[in-house]
Amino acid sequence: MKSSTENKIQGAGHEVKGAIKEVAGKVTGDCCLEAKGNVEKNVGKLQHQVGVAEEAINKAKK
Repeated sequence: MKSSTENKIQGAGHEVKGAIKEVAGKVTGDCCLEAKGNVEKNVGKLQHQVGVAEEAINKAKK
């Protein structure tokens, strides 16, 4: 699998896991879990965008 595809898939996975942790933290009142979930979700968004950028670069090279 291409690096760009891996980054997009892994990023989406981190977004989902982070969102789940964030909601779980809100429900349980655990602000630390909520914050960790928020960070993981945002890191996932960033990783996904890195994959999108890599794909665009690869297409531009061709």
